[in-house]
Amino acid sequence: MGLGSNKSYNNKTPLDLLAAAGEELCLLMENVHFSSVYKTPAMYVTDQEDFYNAAAVGYVADDTDAFDFLKKINQIEAKYGRDRDREIRFGPRSLDIDIELFGDENIDSPTLQIPHIRMEERAFVLIPSIEVLKYSADEIVREKYIKCLEAVEKTGGAEGIIKLQEFPKAVENGRNGK
Repeated sequence: MGLGSNKSYNNKTPLDLLAAAGEELCLLMENVHFSSVYKTPAMYVTDQEDFYNAAAVGYVADDTDAFDFLKKINQIEAKYGRDRDREIRFGPRSLDIDIELFGDENIDSPTLQIPHIRMEERAFVLIPSIEVLKYSADEIVREKYIKCLEAVEKTGGAEGIIKLQEFPKAVENGRNGK
């Protein structure tokens, strides 16, 4: 999962919103691990505040449908101020949660693409994802994305990304044992 925010909502800063989203994700997944939080320049629409990005990895029941999971993710985003009907594509948002990978599923529909179609070009997704993929059982997937990041770095696509802090451990430690 990729998490991002660059706009406050309801007196919560982007960092507060990431922590709140993390708590919500811990209710949907088991054995959740979060990356550090990174401050990253906006991509595509650059005339906006920097984003705060992180990644999460966790497990859902084998019979969990990716589209049903997406609906739950969209509900979390809406709870924290995201209004897809009013936002500018790639513009500011209070909360963005993307399903980057979902087991070994490959999905290509108008509402969901897995693996995420722009994951391999986005250092702000790759850097935190690589950090948490060490908790995944599939080291081959992690190695693939390390190679993707190396390619992005060669083009300067990772410039300006700053590791800020660990994800709030109270979030991760408070819910992991469910």
